[in-house]
Amino acid sequence: MVVIPSKMGCLNKRALLSRLQQLGLASRADLAKSLHMSQPTAGKIVDELLRLEILEEVDSKGQDKFAAGADIPLRVGRPGRQLQLNQSQSRFLGIQLGVSETNLALLTIGSNGEDRWDATLKTPESAEKWVAQLRIGAEKIQQKDFWGVLVSVPGIVDEKKQRVSFSPNLHWTEKADFTSLINKVWQAPVELIQEERALALGHQHAELGGDDFFLVDFGEGVGGAAVVGGKLYTNPLPINGELGHTPVLGNNRPCGCGSVGCLETLVSTRGLMDSFATTYPQVAPSWLALRQRVEQDGIPAWLSTALQATGNVIAGALNVMGLRRVILTGSLADLPASVFQNLSEVIARGALWARFGKVECSIAPRRRTAGLVAVGIDRLLLPINTHDESRKMNRSAVLDQEEKLGVN
Repeated sequence: MVVIPSKMGCLNKRALLSRLQQLGLASRADLAKSLHMSQPTAGKIVDELLRLEILEEVDSKGQDKFAAGADIPLRVGRPGRQLQLNQSQSRFLGIQLGVSETNLALLTIGSNGEDRWDATLKTPESAEKWVAQLRIGAEKIQQKDFWGVLVSVPGIVDEKKQRVSFSPNLHWTEKADFTSLINKVWQAPVELIQEERALALGHQHAELGGDDFFLVDFGEGVGGAAVVGGKLYTNPLPINGELGHTPVLGNNRPCGCGSVGCLETLVSTRGLMDSFATTYPQVAPSWLALRQRVEQDGIPAWLSTALQATGNVIAGALNVMGLRRVILTGSLADLPASVFQNLSEVIARGALWARFGKVECSIAPRRRTAGLVAVGIDRLLLPINTHDESRKMNRSAVLDQEEKLGVN
């Protein structure tokens, strides 16, 4: 019989994991002190997480330094045993399903940096062909057993029902049973998360203790997700930050969603290349060519117009949600600094908070894999809602995997 941890037990474990993620390395005493727990309680939690191989012990180097973001110094003197999130064993498989590419990554519990992928595959036009691609990926990464397969998916994703409700650019995913498809290749629990929500989670875990923010990602589409009150904001409907499908006046380009004039037809990677090709028909369109043109001649009028529309949409989202920080990730952030500066100024002009306060815009790398690990911890290892039968089944499957992997 599988014993689901109590809610209080899960909360304490989550608190300890979050704190250790912030400290990087810490002793049992450090964790107990920083969490205001008794040392016996903290020690009991640590022992259980060590047994499950969620944590691991390492030798400290005996140097007088602070871990990144920590307010507790690492101990000086004779080397002792320190704790960290397990970085030695890959327990999850991360999958990024993109419009053109599908990426795979072996993930440890301690994965918290920029995205690094172990295999890149072409995304085909059907579920059956996607499974065939996953089999090719399985041969590349070789590892077969996982505690869970964590999937970042574009479109409107109903995470409770674990299905895609609507995908403007990958319509075959709307009828796909991802658990069944993936279990043809790997026998493990499967968890879906909307792609921008994964990015926001990853940024939050890399910046523990930071203010709330609205993350906007540019790539094959344009989407956003917010962290409010220290938590990933969840909407009543499974629609999340669909900035790219806001109509722009004067834009008559057809969009994959079935509408005309959507923002993403202007500032997605494809949209920018279409505009570049129209403006400079004598030049082969490429990201490098666009960068060089902006660096040499400044921001062209067509790009300035697109940035104006983009900034207005983002500012509107800030005004509605009551946020003042914007994190930009993805392709637009790879253009010259003048593009970011232009967009930041447009956002500030449209955001009401900027009239009497400060609106902050910054660029960050994509940390999708870190967000996927956070999903694995949240939904599979330490689920809070013990009345959710699907989570109970997933927790049972994780424990079965632990037994197969020889975790005592």
